[in-house]
Amino acid sequence: MNFDDLDAKMRVYEQSLDQVLIPELYLVARLDGNRFTRLTKEICSFEAPFDIRFRDMMVETVKALMNYGFRVIYGFTESDEISLLFHPDEDTFGRKVRKYNSLLAGVASAAFSQQLGQQAIFDCRMVPLPTVERVQDYFLWRQEDAHRNSLNAHCYWMLRKQGKSVAEATKMLEGQSVAFKNELLFQTGINFDKLPSWQKRGIGVYWDTYEKQGFNPKTGQTGIAIRRGLKVDMEIPLREAYADFIAKTLAE
Repeated sequence: MNFDDLDAKMRVYEQSLDQVLIPELYLVARLDGNRFTRLTKEICSFEAPFDIRFRDMMVETVKALMNYGFRVIYGFTESDEISLLFHPDEDTFGRKVRKYNSLLAGVASAAFSQQLGQQAIFDCRMVPLPTVERVQDYFLWRQEDAHRNSLNAHCYWMLRKQGKSVAEATKMLEGQSVAFKNELLFQTGINFDKLPSWQKRGIGVYWDTYEKQGFNPKTGQTGIAIRRGLKVDMEIPLREAYADFIAKTLAE
């Protein structure tokens, strides 16, 4: 059997499980750190519940993903999670799911590992969404998840630092209301509402234009050039304002 015949025969098997995201759907990619609890708490000993070094590594990982070559128009990160919103006309690799999942997970793992100085692994899943409203709902959902995780983490680690065991701290918080957790923190001098916004809402990364003074070596003159770059927003809006921001980002 010649190579062309063998190649055609084997590609049927290789492509038998290919899934393609239809053009009418909006695309979001969700990446999560794999086994990051052990990595951050046991191996690297990052500060709990939040560590600025870890935060900045996640932001740089989002930037690496947005600069890779896909048409990503918005990135969001909270904890060890990243969500990427693609341009409505994104069609790289014919919108094959395996390409997005493998490349995005690979880029995130490489970018974070390079910063950390040791191996770190991300997984990736594609989330197809039918309407702008569902895209808004997705990011509102992840923002609310950031808020809930932040409140729980601050309470849990406050109890751990007071000497409670893992089991004791977990049991004390199990089934408790938001009001209870806020009061628990307040009694120890922590006003949850006044904690940094990025800890409670997550962080947004999006493309923005800015002016930069330039120099033309041919004419010897200086001037203002318009550049496009990634902006990191640690004060992203809440609720309806955030939903409006997502819709505006898609429209632009």
